[in-house]
Amino acid sequence: MFFNLRNLKNFDWIVIVTALLLFAIGVATIYSTTFGASGSAKEAIQQGIFGAVGVVAFLAIAFFDYRTMKGWSRALYVLTILSLGAVLVAGKTSMGATRWINIAGFQFQPSEFAKLFLIVIMAKYFSEFAEDMHQFKHIVISGIYFLIPAVMVLLQPDLGTALVLIVIWIAMLAVSRIKLKHFIILATAALLLLPISWTFMHDYQKKRILALVNPASDPTGTGYNVNQAIIAIGSGQMLGQGLGHGSQSQLNFIPEKNTDFIFAALAEEMGFLGAAIILLMFAVLIARGIMIAAKSRDYFGMYLSTGITAMLAFHVFLNVGMNLGIAPVAGIPLPLISLGGSAVVVTFISLGILESIHIRHKKIDF
Repeated sequence: MFFNLRNLKNFDWIVIVTALLLFAIGVATIYSTTFGASGSAKEAIQQGIFGAVGVVAFLAIAFFDYRTMKGWSRALYVLTILSLGAVLVAGKTSMGATRWINIAGFQFQPSEFAKLFLIVIMAKYFSEFAEDMHQFKHIVISGIYFLIPAVMVLLQPDLGTALVLIVIWIAMLAVSRIKLKHFIILATAALLLLPISWTFMHDYQKKRILALVNPASDPTGTGYNVNQAIIAIGSGQMLGQGLGHGSQSQLNFIPEKNTDFIFAALAEEMGFLGAAIILLMFAVLIARGIMIAAKSRDYFGMYLSTGITAMLAFHVFLNVGMNLGIAPVAGIPLPLISLGGSAVVVTFISLGILESIHIRHKKIDF
């Protein structure tokens, strides 16, 4: 039976309640920062619709046996390559990047789904060779699987998502039976490749990284976004200026205030206390992800949980970090809060997979 009520015995209510609270805060922030300027709640309503789709997907996946996904890995890999290829051939370009394709009037971002698909693919591979991961050849093969879509994402160009893919792969490798010397070899190779990768970066990407060191060096250019975000966060003080009353966000000083820099907007309106509560809720989700990975009954569930938790944690770190000026601006959304239908749906599906693993960590009748 698909919806087995016995599964509710092990349902992790903390995960879904925390996710819904974060999503509600995101919709409220999107509404407060757009309605005053445009008089329209279109973006908030759109986000709410995608959130509803995401919640339905969460529940469906939660009561679905995650182990069935093992058989999907090849199809998911082909779908990932084809969808990323479609973006490069016929994708929509916005702000210098080609990351979206239009399907039935909706913008769809394949790279968001590619993260989750690669987690499933890598989890299948790592679990299949769990006892042999000390062999360097399995590290190389898994790296090839990951490298092809990562390069396709870089060509969009989307450095932020490519970094997320790298972190996912490294995190899943770290919990495998990889030898320490092999991990050191990978780290050394990565450091040696940094100067080479710099030469392949676009000029705007180089400027963003240099602005991280000194954002005040070009306050009206590359450093503008970060400087305005920091000002907005500081102006929120302890309790914030109130929803719809943030001076920086309402006067459009904060760029991309509903996506990349939404944390600055909500910190301005909700203050240090509100921002701290939001970060605490993210910490709760990440902690639950780690717990679910530790309690998983099989390698596949453990690797899935690790990859999803690493993806969520790095998204939060990179987005909040670039708002605070301690990480380069990389166009990474804040999970469940930033405007973006693809990202919201993928996050809810990912949490649904965590829920499915948690439900089945004990021996119950399915």
